[in-house]
Amino acid sequence: MLSRRRSLLLGGLAWTLLSTLAAVGLAQSELTRLREAFDTDARIAHRLLSQRAAQHDAILATLNLLQPTRSGAEDDQPQQHLPAVYPQVLLVLQRDRGHDWRDAALQAADAQSRVLDRAVSVHIDLAQGRYLLVQHGEPASHALRLDLRAMVPWSEWPIRVDDPQRVSLQFGGQSLVLQAGHGAPDAAPWPYAFRKVLASPSQPFEVVVERGFGWADLPWGQMAGASALIAALLAAAAAWWRQRVARRRAEELLRLGQVARLNTLGELAAGIAHELNQPLTAVLASTQAARRLLADEEHDPADTPLLRQALEQAAAQARRASDVLLRLRRSVERPDAGRVLQPVALDVLVADTLHLLEPESARRAVVPQVVAAAAPVVVQGDAVAVQQIVHNLVMNALQALEQVDAAERRLVLTLDTDGDAGRLRVADTGPGIPDDALPRLFEPFYTTRPGGLGLGLSLCESLAQGMGGALAAEVNPPRGACFTLRLPRVAERP
Repeated sequence: MLSRRRSLLLGGLAWTLLSTLAAVGLAQSELTRLREAFDTDARIAHRLLSQRAAQHDAILATLNLLQPTRSGAEDDQPQQHLPAVYPQVLLVLQRDRGHDWRDAALQAADAQSRVLDRAVSVHIDLAQGRYLLVQHGEPASHALRLDLRAMVPWSEWPIRVDDPQRVSLQFGGQSLVLQAGHGAPDAAPWPYAFRKVLASPSQPFEVVVERGFGWADLPWGQMAGASALIAALLAAAAAWWRQRVARRRAEELLRLGQVARLNTLGELAAGIAHELNQPLTAVLASTQAARRLLADEEHDPADTPLLRQALEQAAAQARRASDVLLRLRRSVERPDAGRVLQPVALDVLVADTLHLLEPESARRAVVPQVVAAAAPVVVQGDAVAVQQIVHNLVMNALQALEQVDAAERRLVLTLDTDGDAGRLRVADTGPGIPDDALPRLFEPFYTTRPGGLGLGLSLCESLAQGMGGALAAEVNPPRGACFTLRLPRVAERP
């Protein structure tokens, strides 16, 4: 149960982290796309306005080339038709030959235009959207009164009227809003601004395009979809991992069970050999006695050869059976003869065994508690044999705890050292061991469990002794049993 809670917590943290990263990535991508589209629209707007400003310069240059043929004949002057062609041109003014501009500002601008050899803006009133553009010429100079609002080529304008961008022209602290947009760009979480002066030096108005991107501009649908996809992938990964862990646990339990069955079979065979060896020895002794009696001179001499032959054959078969059982016993009484002892981390084996028995513990509502030593306990032994011992001890404890109330079930595994030995204590709060059963607990075929063979603890003791260790049992006060496994400890390197 604890492991499941931890898995859910880790899964939740992973989902939160990955969803946050995905949301940030999608938000940045969307903001970058919006910023690029904003820059593109702003540059197109600036280019169109610059083209109109350059057009004004071209009109004045053309008028200066087409000097009037006679003064006062307005009907013959083509510039008077310009407002009809260019709506932003409100009026065309002309300084005649040998005269000055009546407006001092125009006169000064005319003189500046002559020096700069280009048109000059004067009487700039952005609040009204009007200004004059003067171009010096000989013998006559010309000026255009222009309407800034009318110079916007709306037919080619890249920004829709209902778009949130605000477009304005700014000069000398004055501002003319060409497109109001909506909202307050500066108050938005992500404000963007484009600023660039018109390409024509005669009309140095700065084009300012502003927009603020807010939370509503983020791709919430995509972010929600990404979170759902991540949740589905994590769920699939968790299911795959659970199946993998379950498969590996089943494989490990199967392997451990096979080893346990083989060892149990060896223990069983050793017990049988031990039990049968004595009767067979008695048979051998009896047949040998019979042979000696038959050798008595009072016996019927006619049957003696056949009886002697039969008895000798029986003795030979009995001896042969005894030899077979002896060889069988020798082959199985030391199942650990082929094992290679090596340093084994007892802590790791305990953790692996508890992991294998996790479903058994959860089914019995038991949460094993491990009290580890300050340093890893490394013993000399066979990893499979040690794990089999731990498996049997923990499984016995879990089965014992089934007999008490769930609230009283405690299973504590303590790891420590005792001199030159590494020690593992498995203590439970089950019904405990009867006093009369405690001395015989490790005898083969002795069991207090209905249906049990009585070979499990005997096998564990044999395995422990085969590795140079020992296994002991005692009462765990106030109630329960405690088994202590001792194995030779590997000396720590200096």
